[in-house]
Amino acid sequence: MNVRRPRGTNDILPEDVGKWQFVEAKIRELCHRYGYHEIRTPVFESTELFERGIGEATDIVEKEMYTFTDRSDRSLTLRPEGTAGVVRAFIENKLHAQPLPAKLYYIGPMFRYEKPQAGRYRQFSQFGIEAIGSMDPFLDVEMITLPIELYRACGLDGFQVQVNSIGCPECRGEYRAVLRQHLGERVHQFCENCQRRLDRNPLRVLDCKNPKCQELVEEVPPITDYLCGECADHFRQVLQYLDQLSVTYELNPKLVRGFDYYTKTVFEITVPTLGAQNAIGGGGRYDGLVEEIGGIALPAVGYAVGMERLLLALDQQENTSYPQRHPEAYIAHFGGMTKTAAVKIVTELRKQGLWVELDYLDRSLKAQMKSADRFNCTWVIIVGEAELEHNTVKVRNMATGKEYDVALSQIKEFLTGAREE
Repeated sequence: MNVRRPRGTNDILPEDVGKWQFVEAKIRELCHRYGYHEIRTPVFESTELFERGIGEATDIVEKEMYTFTDRSDRSLTLRPEGTAGVVRAFIENKLHAQPLPAKLYYIGPMFRYEKPQAGRYRQFSQFGIEAIGSMDPFLDVEMITLPIELYRACGLDGFQVQVNSIGCPECRGEYRAVLRQHLGERVHQFCENCQRRLDRNPLRVLDCKNPKCQELVEEVPPITDYLCGECADHFRQVLQYLDQLSVTYELNPKLVRGFDYYTKTVFEITVPTLGAQNAIGGGGRYDGLVEEIGGIALPAVGYAVGMERLLLALDQQENTSYPQRHPEAYIAHFGGMTKTAAVKIVTELRKQGLWVELDYLDRSLKAQMKSADRFNCTWVIIVGEAELEHNTVKVRNMATGKEYDVALSQIKEFLTGAREE
């Protein structure tokens, strides 16, 4: 039997987990400073939630969702993104009764049946923030400045911010008519997906990555020319805040994002060195989503990034020094009474907060010293019968080879003091 992990999934091995923990720690520290509170929602939800929330004409709903029927004949879907589930939880748990805006963040696995490639898996981890209950344009800007601060804190540079406004449902109606007029005569020149989208959701044509389709939409007038007064004023305030905060950004009139729930501000953050799939985060407003899935009408805005994409960008730039932790000490023994004593020592030192390793294979002292070296331990505590008669141990500095006789009762103080010197 040769069982392998499913295609599009990935094992995160112990030597790589430290990178994840480093980024996750930066996320939690930043979210705390910005006033965002963690929320954890189910890994699977009602399929209808994503169909109504994301949009039936999107690639995710049409082709990428992991959907199944449970034993009660209910259609359920592994979550392909985080926003819809957070909004459902906001409604169901009546968080609107608490002070608004509700500022929430999440980190967790998502699932999409995509073509696996570098930094993109069928099970992937996503970090996202959501602010529900305010129309303030500064919240839109906060969704951009928080990830910028996160990326810089992690050591990433060279990223670019692209911003656009796709207006509200009212002003988008006129623009859809303009798109159909400009593109309708050349519809057969587009890829199959765009031909299908042009009638159902023509804005999605602007987001197609096919080079031929990108060329065909080059001359289409920007959506910002068709914004209503409210949407134009909102976008103007967003840009003013970005300018006041000296945030470098590029206006991208073709940026529309991949979900139907977006309104007004949309943005993406990209790293050109990642190639065609260069996005390391994005988001925007979704002022109609809360009402769409059964809540009261409340505006909202959010951002999300695939953790694998972010870590790939960090690895490519090699600017990040991930913290490396090693055991403070390794307990070496000679078996028999010395192992019994070593077990007591290691247990006590662990209780006192030290990371201590022990030989579990009853190997020779020479083999244990090699093991301590592989662990990159600073100290080896050698428990011998002669030392035990005097209630002491030998402590060897692995870097210098120098040994010290240390009383059993003073081991922690010795190790701690030596580390702080």
